[in-house]
Amino acid sequence: MTTLTSTPRQDGYHMPAEWAPHSQTWMVWPQRPDNWRDNGAPAQAAFAAVATAIARFEPVTVCAMPEQFHTARAALADARIRVVEMSTDDAWVRDTGPTFVIDGHGGLRGVDWTFNAWGGLDGGLYADWQRDDEVAQKILEIERCDRYRTEGFVLEGGSIHVDGEGTLITTEECLLNRNRNPHLSREAIEAVLRDHLSIDKVIWLPHGLFNDETDGHVDNFCCFVRPGEVLLAWTDDPTDPNFERCQAAMAVLAQARDAKGRAITVHKMPIPGPLHATEAECAGVVALDGSQPRDPSIRLAGSYVNFLIVNGGIIAPAFGDPLDAEAERILAEVFPEHRVVMVPGREILLGGGNIHCITQQQPQA
Repeated sequence: MTTLTSTPRQDGYHMPAEWAPHSQTWMVWPQRPDNWRDNGAPAQAAFAAVATAIARFEPVTVCAMPEQFHTARAALADARIRVVEMSTDDAWVRDTGPTFVIDGHGGLRGVDWTFNAWGGLDGGLYADWQRDDEVAQKILEIERCDRYRTEGFVLEGGSIHVDGEGTLITTEECLLNRNRNPHLSREAIEAVLRDHLSIDKVIWLPHGLFNDETDGHVDNFCCFVRPGEVLLAWTDDPTDPNFERCQAAMAVLAQARDAKGRAITVHKMPIPGPLHATEAECAGVVALDGSQPRDPSIRLAGSYVNFLIVNGGIIAPAFGDPLDAEAERILAEVFPEHRVVMVPGREILLGGGNIHCITQQQPQA
């Protein structure tokens, strides 16, 4: 593995859309007791279900701490899932893993963004994130991929979506937050995105979902389903704190044009709940200094938009909510050539995210 001093754009590399063919999906095994209740056992069962669902469509690699290797291996019985040892701080590989870029001629490289646990000392979600900032480099070592490191430029993979044709969507709430890159203007941030993802147009939504502890990651709120079309989390209830956020996003999308000049078609996806953790679920989390508090009064940022597109499939969260069936119907309608697989997502949500957050696709080179 070589750490390059050029940029992907200079070298003819770009980030493909999530629906482009994958060679595999990456995950990280959960174990952190101050984030995953009951020493991670319920979350491990949920992650195993997600990995098994993905493995029906493409290979999966799960990274596990040395002390968790045998536990993970036993839980992941599918032969299409490999388990590798890797030291990490937590399990959000969407945000800690590399953003893979391709050149369309067989080349595969990775962008290794600086990671600060969603805010560092100003609102970050845990106190020490050094090992998580090394995850991208370790994955690229395993795959023998050359690396672009954005030293000092903070970004999480869940804060962006691309259409593979030059357009990126994100939120101001996250990328313009003072706890990410306060030294950079909006224009300077766009320049880094252009250089490292080879995009030409950024669509800025004002906010993400209410109470999203990542400061409004777009992957929990709005995503591309194909060029010129997005799926947007939605509520018609004016008393819901998400109502104004949805309206503001729709106002931007109604006026937006993508990099090819197309207007944006918006498909609405209902927001489940409101969902809350129970007292028992919160009691199972170990309280440590510097970690996110868990409390039944805090509304969870549950979203059906937090799904993963895989080769021929859609792996999406279900919450035991009356809207689960409607979400499945909409996904099947929007992705007619994919098979929709709903997997229980509550345990993942209790940790602060969902299926898209705990996965990272590696495109086929």
